Amino acid sequence: MTDDPMIAALLREREMYVRRDRPEAVAVVDEQLKLRGYEPPKGDKPSRSTPPKGRKTRSTETT
Repeated sequence: MTDDPMIAALLREREMYVRRDRPEAVAVVDEQLKLRGYEPPKGDKPSRSTPPKGRKTRSTETT
């Protein structure tokens, strides 16, 4: 979606608030996105970038 790590983090945070039905928090994140020159998504549906249910992300191994 974006190369800016702050925008990417805000979009993930926004998605979490959408899933938890927290419109006031979504509005705060949208304001931060606009301040950084990014137009927030129009819909309040989670994006398709989330992994399917039951699928886990790989952990990073440190040795």
